[in-house]
Amino acid sequence: MPFYALGTNLAMQVGGQGNLKTLLNDDELDLVLQAFTETLKGTSAVDAKTVLMKYGETLNTMLRDRTANIVEIVKKDGAEYIANFLDCNDDAVKTDSGLVYCPMVEGTGAQPTGSNTVEVHYHGTLTDGTVFDSSVDRGETIKFPLSGVIKGWQEGLALMKAGGKATLVIPSELAYGDSGSGDTIPPGAALKFEVELFSVSD
Repeated sequence: MPFYALGTNLAMQVGGQGNLKTLLNDDELDLVLQAFTETLKGTSAVDAKTVLMKYGETLNTMLRDRTANIVEIVKKDGAEYIANFLDCNDDAVKTDSGLVYCPMVEGTGAQPTGSNTVEVHYHGTLTDGTVFDSSVDRGETIKFPLSGVIKGWQEGLALMKAGGKATLVIPSELAYGDSGSGDTIPPGAALKFEVELFSVSD
C-alpha cells in the first residue's frame, strides 16, 4: 500500500494542478495514463522527445482553449448564483468589489483590519453545495493573519465584529481566480463561506 499511496500522491499533484478531470474525457484520460505508464516503465514504442516535439504545441493550445471555455462557464454559473442569492436574502449586500456579505448574527466586539489576527470557524462550499473546506467539520477554530488570506476574506471579515456570524459569497476574482486551487476549487469558481468571528488580536 505505500506504493499505492505514491501513485495517489502523483495523481493528486498532476490532476489537481491541471484540473485534468474537467479537461479530458474518459478515453483521453486513458491515453494519458497509458503514456505515463509506458514512459515510466520504458516500454513505450515511441520516442518521448519525438512525441513532445510533434504534439506539444498542439496539446498546449487544446488545453488552453478548453480551460478558457470551462472557466467562462464556471464564472457564468457563479454570477447567476450570486444574483439568485441576493434575490433570496434581503439582508445581503453586494460591495463595490463584487463581494456579497450577508449578516447572520451581529457581533459586538472588535472589528478587524488587515493588520490583525483573527480566530474563526468557517464552512466553505462551492455553489453546488460541495464542501471543500470546513473548520466546523474538523471541530476546531483556526487563527490566521487577515492579510494572509484571499481578498474576499480580507474584505468580508473587516465588515464583521467579534461575536458575529455572516455568509460571504465571493466571486472568483476575489478568491482563487482562473487558476483555482488544487483539485477542490475549480478555476473561475465563486465560493460561499459561513464565517463566525470569535476573536481579534494584534
